[in-house]
Amino acid sequence: MTDSSVYLRIDNVTKRFGETLAVNDVSLDIERGEIFALLGSSGCGKSTLLRVLSGFETPTSGRVWLDGKDVTDLPPYERPMNMMFQSYALFPHLNVWENVAFGLKRDGVAKAEIQQRVEDMLQLVQLQKFAKRSPHQLSGGQQQRVALARSLVKRPQLLLLDEPLGALDKKLREETQVELVKIIKQVGVTCVMVTHDQDEAMTMADRIAVMSDGRFLQVGAPSEVYEYPNCRFVADFIGNVNLIDGEIVVDDAEKTVIQSDVCSFFVGHGISGHLGMQVTVALRPEKIHLSLENLANTHNSVACTVESLSYFGSYTSYHLKLANGALFQARVTNTDRHHENIEIGQELWAQWYDNAMVVLNR
Repeated sequence: MTDSSVYLRIDNVTKRFGETLAVNDVSLDIERGEIFALLGSSGCGKSTLLRVLSGFETPTSGRVWLDGKDVTDLPPYERPMNMMFQSYALFPHLNVWENVAFGLKRDGVAKAEIQQRVEDMLQLVQLQKFAKRSPHQLSGGQQQRVALARSLVKRPQLLLLDEPLGALDKKLREETQVELVKIIKQVGVTCVMVTHDQDEAMTMADRIAVMSDGRFLQVGAPSEVYEYPNCRFVADFIGNVNLIDGEIVVDDAEKTVIQSDVCSFFVGHGISGHLGMQVTVALRPEKIHLSLENLANTHNSVACTVESLSYFGSYTSYHLKLANGALFQARVTNTDRHHENIEIGQELWAQWYDNAMVVLNR
């Protein structure tokens, strides 16, 4: 490993369990101080890869490098990293202070240094006044911060998070996401987290790797993965999306037209394709505008009927039935308290701009 800008390198790592291929020849470079998320559904290989990084699993092939050193064959206790589990694994018979200090005591750190480092860490996670409490006397969010403090107090080079907020309810999880990122960035530790929650990955990570069947399908910043998915699976996995199959009927450098049995899609730029090519158009619900009249005329407009609607306060989600029986989903932000009412059964037009779509190979 010679690239000094790379802090963690996963080099052609494969992990098999008998005939099962859990991780399939993945490679990845992560920079110092980066928060990186492995995102995917259950069984995609993300937790197995995290266990390979931690040393709890040995790769069938491939190497793991940390800060220029090959750590592939090191046992977990010799790796300069800490892993925080979803269950937090706090010691119930120890109070908060003792839980945070446990690893330092085991490593034989001097008493005065333990005192200072634990106090500093409790201040960082804002739990000084809870230092004498037992874990069962804390809320889920407070327990999560104790587990984080215990992981960070040893000053690991790499922090591994396994579904770090999975045990929290939705509202607390959203509040803790921002808090957790702030603490990790303040400490400056490099972090790899595993999650199946796309909102968690999008909120917390600098970059994301979407995994399926043991492979990375796409790696990039959250905005890049969301706005420019590179395949149908990623488009469908990250957020909500309308996927429509069609054929390229115009293929110019400045524009592309795709004809489907739903409507005609006009894309305001050229794509890597050819006439007659079968493609899939990905169109996010929030990119769709609803109107009582056809403002777009020929392209990027389709007549529909409101099949159902769900009001979520900040936005309303509409399921729209098209003439061929297909359903479109549209999401409209409720910017006006007295916005125009749209009712179930109402006929209207769904429309979108020529830069709203992503064209995917089928």
